[in-house]
Amino acid sequence: MTDPHTRQLRVNNLTGRERGNSQGGRGQMAKRGVSRFDLRDPYYLAIGMRARWFAFTALSLYLAINALFAILYSLVPGCIANTRHDSFSDLFFFSIETLATVGYGNMAPATLYGHVVSSIEVVVGMAFTAIITGLIFVRFSKPKSKIRFADNAVVTGYNGTPTLMLRIGNARMGLLTSAAVEVSCLLPEKSHEGQSLRRIHELKLVRHRLPAFPLTWTLMHVIDAHSPLYGYDAASLQQVGARLFVTFEARDHALATTVYDVNDYRPEEILFGMRYQDSISTDEHGTTVADLDKLSAIEPETVAGQRGAG
Repeated sequence: MTDPHTRQLRVNNLTGRERGNSQGGRGQMAKRGVSRFDLRDPYYLAIGMRARWFAFTALSLYLAINALFAILYSLVPGCIANTRHDSFSDLFFFSIETLATVGYGNMAPATLYGHVVSSIEVVVGMAFTAIITGLIFVRFSKPKSKIRFADNAVVTGYNGTPTLMLRIGNARMGLLTSAAVEVSCLLPEKSHEGQSLRRIHELKLVRHRLPAFPLTWTLMHVIDAHSPLYGYDAASLQQVGARLFVTFEARDHALATTVYDVNDYRPEEILFGMRYQDSISTDEHGTTVADLDKLSAIEPETVAGQRGAG
């Protein structure tokens, strides 16, 4: 049985990540000693949950509040005028009208108790409406980077040296500027005292910044004697459970803000002896065209070499 205090964490994009084939992130980790739903931080819960769960939770709270006040009205029969005797539905719909401060005029408080409860409900309704409206606005206005990541990282020869490559694409129609990327790898190691640990190693990129990012960008890390990946092949990466992490940030001038994204690659998603197919072409008018549907397209190195020789 799974420990109830063990929570699965998805290594997910923070701003709306897209892989080349729109698959969600599958890398997972686990934490113990933390709560998945920390009610002490409701704002984070409301912003972080999926849209359908947010809608379901908001609707459930709305119905629960109205049901609670309907129960309060039912405790004192006759406190609401023009309601049918023992009709919970009348009290429930009166609660909805009061919570929304509509007041159609047919049903109304008839006693001091009814006036007190309905007054409290009006205040609760205004607070609930304000909070939900604010959360919807924040969720709607949260910037998304619209960065696409290739499904696989590849290790191929480049200028005679094995090179790790990862391709990303700008799925916005506009231009991103001041783009910066960091790539790191989680690998096991042992200290001089014999202690085993997993350490994140930063992978030095041939180029980690672009002043302008209009189309696609192939990140490259040369696997030489100074690289943390030196001496690893597909089997050894699989054996040690290596994991690549890619973090991205850039300035989106249309949104007037900085956007972020993150992606991860499991060992089986790091392919040796493969290269990316060309995704950039030029049309008959001389316009450079990036086909993001080919962002994840790969081919063996031998095929690429034969094409180049031909």
